[in-house]
Amino acid sequence: MSKQLVTPRRSLTEETEALLNKQIMMEGKSSAYYLSMASWCDTQGYARSAQFLYTHSEEERDHMLRLFNYVNDAGGHALQPEITGIKHKFKSLREVFELILKHEIEVTLSINSIVDHCFQTKDFATFNFLQWFVTEQREEETLARRALELFDIIGEEGVGLWTIDQEIGNLEGAEGEAEA
Repeated sequence: MSKQLVTPRRSLTEETEALLNKQIMMEGKSSAYYLSMASWCDTQGYARSAQFLYTHSEEERDHMLRLFNYVNDAGGHALQPEITGIKHKFKSLREVFELILKHEIEVTLSINSIVDHCFQTKDFATFNFLQWFVTEQREEETLARRALELFDIIGEEGVGLWTIDQEIGNLEGAEGEAEA
């Protein structure tokens, strides 16, 4: 005979849990997407961009795990996402970074939607937890914009792409200095 719990096992509503699991999927897909982009950059000779993207793939996985742990800690059930539909070939290095910016904007909109939901439902614990993601997304979008600006500032002719690749590798260090 099993005992019934007297107190609720969860503070997370099923609706919020579903939204967070959807975000877990998005972060997992981001990690896989950036890993695929890194591999493509590696095969095209863009070593610094590849390293930049390998690092960001790992960061996105960390974001996924942060959400994963929160859901489980709040009494929910985080679900391992099934990742499919990842693009593996790209037309250019510029396309890679255009897609990154577009994707980061989509992630920002998703986070903002969950934050709004939490505010509306007065789930202030999750609302507070998500503030880190709000700040992180602003940084991710800014970084993606900076990378794209390099194509316009430097130009892609001659040694331009090589220089852009080098400068993308330098963005990571600049990002860390800005956060310090």
